[in-house]
Amino acid sequence: MQKLFSMLTLILSANAYSADLNIAAQISEGGVALVVILLLSILLVSVSAERFVNFRAKNIFPDELITETKTLWTAGDFEKIHERLNSENSTLARVLDFVVLNRRQSYEFVNSGAAEIASLELRQQSQKAYALAIVATVAPIVGLLGTVIGMIEAFHVIAFSQGMGNPALLAGGISKALINTAAGLSVALPALGLHHFFKNRTVQFGLALEQTLNQLMREWFLTAPTRATPASHSSFNISQVAYAD
Repeated sequence: MQKLFSMLTLILSANAYSADLNIAAQISEGGVALVVILLLSILLVSVSAERFVNFRAKNIFPDELITETKTLWTAGDFEKIHERLNSENSTLARVLDFVVLNRRQSYEFVNSGAAEIASLELRQQSQKAYALAIVATVAPIVGLLGTVIGMIEAFHVIAFSQGMGNPALLAGGISKALINTAAGLSVALPALGLHHFFKNRTVQFGLALEQTLNQLMREWFLTAPTRATPASHSSFNISQVAYAD
C-alpha cells in the first residue's frame, strides 16, 4: 500500500509539473523569431513533398523507355522513336531524343551534346531542393537570435522589477527564450537531413543515367556495322555536374 501511495504521488507530481510546463503557451509568446521559423517549416514541408513526388527514378530514367527505344532503333523506325520520346516527360527521353535527331552526326558531337543536356537537367533538379539547405542554415540562426532577444528582455524585466529576489521571473523568461533555439533546431535538423538525402539521390540518378547512356552510345555508335569506329572516343560523362550544397 505504501508503494502504491508513493507511485500515485509521483504521478500526481509529474502531472502538476506538466501543467506548469505549458509548451503551447511558451511558443505563443516566442516572438517574431518563432513566426519566421514557422514559415521556414512550411517551406521545408512543401519543398520536401514536391521532391518526393517529382524526383523519382521514373522521372529520370524509366526502364521501359530504354527497352522500347532499343527495339525501335534496331528496327530503324526513328520517326516512331521521336514520337514516343516526345510523349515521355523524363530526362532520359530528352537525351535520347537529341541522340535520335542527331544520329547522323559524329559520335563526339552526339556524346557531348547528350552529356550537356543530362548535366543541365540534373543541375535543375538539384537546384529545386536547394531551399532545404537554406532552411537548414537559417532556422538555427533565427532561433538563436530569438533566444538572445528573449534573454535580453528577461534580464531587462529583472533589472526593473524585484531584482533577484524573484528568480521565477528570470527562469520563466529564459525558458521562453530557449524555445526559439529548440524550434530552430527542430526545423533545421530534418531540413539538413533531407537536403543530403536528395543530394545523394541526385548523384545516384546521375551515375545510373551515365551508365545507361554509355552503354547505349557504345551499342548505337561504336559497334554499328555501318559506322566506322573512331580511333579515340570519350565516354558519356556527366560526373562534372555541380550539385548544390
